[in-house]
Amino acid sequence: MAKPEERLASLDAYRGLIMLTLAAAGFGLANTAKQFPDSSAWRYIEFHFDHPVWISQKWVAGVSYWDLIQPSFMFMVGVALPFSYGKRSERGDPYWRLLLHALVRSLVLIALGVFLASAWSKQTDWVFVNVLAQIGLGYMLVFFLWGKRTAVQIAVCVLILVVYWLCFLVHNVPGALRIADHFQIHTNFAAQMDMILLDWLPREKPLQPNRGGYATLNFIPSAVTMIFGLMSGELLRSDRSRGQKVLRLLGAAALCLGLGITAGYTICPVVKRIWTPSWTLFSGGYVLAILALFYLVVDVIGLKRWTYPLCVLGANSILVYMMGQLLHKWTAEQLRIHFGRLLFERVADECQQLVNYLLIPGSRTLWPGSYAPIVEACLVLLVFWLLSWWLYRQKLFVRI
Repeated sequence: MAKPEERLASLDAYRGLIMLTLAAAGFGLANTAKQFPDSSAWRYIEFHFDHPVWISQKWVAGVSYWDLIQPSFMFMVGVALPFSYGKRSERGDPYWRLLLHALVRSLVLIALGVFLASAWSKQTDWVFVNVLAQIGLGYMLVFFLWGKRTAVQIAVCVLILVVYWLCFLVHNVPGALRIADHFQIHTNFAAQMDMILLDWLPREKPLQPNRGGYATLNFIPSAVTMIFGLMSGELLRSDRSRGQKVLRLLGAAALCLGLGITAGYTICPVVKRIWTPSWTLFSGGYVLAILALFYLVVDVIGLKRWTYPLCVLGANSILVYMMGQLLHKWTAEQLRIHFGRLLFERVADECQQLVNYLLIPGSRTLWPGSYAPIVEACLVLLVFWLLSWWLYRQKLFVRI
């Protein structure tokens, strides 16, 4: 068993990478790519920093990097759970206190998710598709599985995914002829349940289907993603050798990815926005592999120095996420007000000239301001990172 006071450096680095991407709003790459409609390179970048089509089968195992952000976020919650509560248990906290802490954390996360969804509304917007709300809704199930036998945890995952898949399959969709027809936007089981369950809550305007097709019931299969993280965290805290841990994570990643691809091409389309069971397995394979890679490089090989900028953000992940959701546009506007053309247009123009000079010899111009979204995103990220760095130095962390 790992020492209670040990921190998993690889988890801090992985969490930091996700927060870096979120705080920078994808580094402005998707918006920049739209300004280069004829560039195959920018089309590739745009695919990885934007959500793909509803049912994505671009490649056999193709996945958008942006679509792995939320699975990674939820997966890491599961990985951290045995470290957090294991430490509390080892210092003597009784189970009822741990249970109470988990319940409070769950409720606070749900409340924060609703708060973020209502940030620009005149009254509370009772929707629960925000990642924080989704984590909160599934958190107690993951807590109850903490410390249970692996066979029990796997059995619960299988039961959830099979039953959830059957709910979609037996749901009446007019004109449905194929299995895929049961997983289309706005007509699927989860979307219809939202219209039934959320309609009675007070709201500013009549309830409308979620524009992107996201559903509250996503928390059920995404809880399996957190359970994958829970099992991974318990593995990393175990007394197995580091080599065995890496191999087991990679083996689990290959199994999940294989099952996800097989299901996606046969009985259940891979749709991230409604977190289909095939997506749970498919994305689970990727996040398991990413954790294995971080663990190998950071904790096994010992290459940790490069992770410091990531750990600064990862240590205050909730705060960074809240800043990214609420303060990104305001921060960008303040930078424009106080630094104007010097910090935005001129830097963007110089980046534009440099890239064009390197890629298109003899040329000096592209389209004016093409790289402005990237410059804006990176400057906002710098402000957020400096604030996080100061808090990190002061050992001030926002925790739930």
